[in-house]
Amino acid sequence: MNRFIQLHTLISYPPANLNRDDQGRPKTAKMGGVERLRVSSQSLKRAWRTSDVFNEQLAEKIGVRTKLLGQEHVYKPMIAAGISEKNASDWASKIAAVYGAVKKDKPLEIEQLVHISQTELLQLNQLVAVLIAEKRAATEEELATLLQAQQAVDIAMFGRMLAGKTQYNGEAAVQVAHALGVHASVIEDDYFTAVDDLNQDDSGAAHIGELGFASAVFYQYICIDRELLKRNLAGNEALTQQSIKALIEAALTVGPSGKQNSFASRAYAHYALVEKGDRQPRSLSLAFLNAVNGDSYATDATQALVQVRDNMDKVYGPCAAERSEFNVIAGTGSLQELVRFSVE
Repeated sequence: MNRFIQLHTLISYPPANLNRDDQGRPKTAKMGGVERLRVSSQSLKRAWRTSDVFNEQLAEKIGVRTKLLGQEHVYKPMIAAGISEKNASDWASKIAAVYGAVKKDKPLEIEQLVHISQTELLQLNQLVAVLIAEKRAATEEELATLLQAQQAVDIAMFGRMLAGKTQYNGEAAVQVAHALGVHASVIEDDYFTAVDDLNQDDSGAAHIGELGFASAVFYQYICIDRELLKRNLAGNEALTQQSIKALIEAALTVGPSGKQNSFASRAYAHYALVEKGDRQPRSLSLAFLNAVNGDSYATDATQALVQVRDNMDKVYGPCAAERSEFNVIAGTGSLQELVRFSVE
C-alpha cells in the first residue's frame, strides 16, 4: 500500500473575490518577482469540509468547529427547561471549560475554536439531558467523559489541538498548500451603483460601492499521508477510502464561496494529477516560479507542470510509484478514473 497520495490541480477562475484580506480585497502573494492571486489553505479546507460533497458522502462523520458549545448546547437547553439563569450559566461555563479556557467577559464562550466529533457532541447532549432531568451540575467524572478518541473524518484529515487536553490532540493527515496563481495578476476595482426603484425623480444612485476582483489560473497542491489517515480513523479501511474519495472530489469541484452572488465564480479543475508512492512528497510549484506568459494560461500551465514533473523524475529517479491524470482541455481521462485510482 502506498503511503502518500499527492494531488496537483490547475483551476481557472474568472473575475472573482474568493478569499479576502483585511481590506476586503483578494489575497495575494509575491513569487518570482510578481504578484499572484492566492487562496489560503484555511479557506480551501473550510469550503471542502462544509461542501455538499462531504455531507453527501460522509454524513455523520463530519465534526463541528465552534466556540459556542457552552451557550448553544448547555445554557440554552437548560434555560428552556426552566433551570435558573444563574445555575444554567455556572453549570454551562464549567462544561465549556472542558474544551478550552473560557472568556473572562463571556464565560459561556471558549476562547478558541474547538473541533469535536459528532460522537462527542452526542455525548455532551446526553449529559445535558441528564443534568436537566436531575437539576444539578456535572460531576468531575462526567466531565471527564466528554472528550474521547473519535473518528470524525475532518479531524482525522486536518487535525485538532486542545491546549489543555493534549491527549486528545490529533495530527493532521492531510497537508494543504495555499492555492497560488501561476501568472501575474492585477487586482481591479468594480465601481458599482444601485438605483432606488421607488425614487421617481431619478436623481441618481441610492448606493455607491467598490469591490476588488481579479482572475487567475491557480496551482493547488494536497498531500495525504494515507497511513496516518487510517490510524486517525481507528484502522477503518472503508472509511479511509471513503474520506479520500470525498476529499479528492471536493478539491476538484468545490471552491471558496467568497462573493459568489456577485461573481458566480464557480469552477472545476481543468487539469489534475494524482501521484502515489512511498518517497518523500514534493510540490510541483517550481513549475510556476517564473510566471506563465503567453496566450493560453491553461495550456501553458499544464505543460510547465508536466515538464517539471518529468524533469524531477530524470534527476531524482521516479518520484512516484503510480500516476493518474485528466486534462479537460485535451479531453483525456476522467474524474471517475482519477478517484478510483486514488483509493485503490
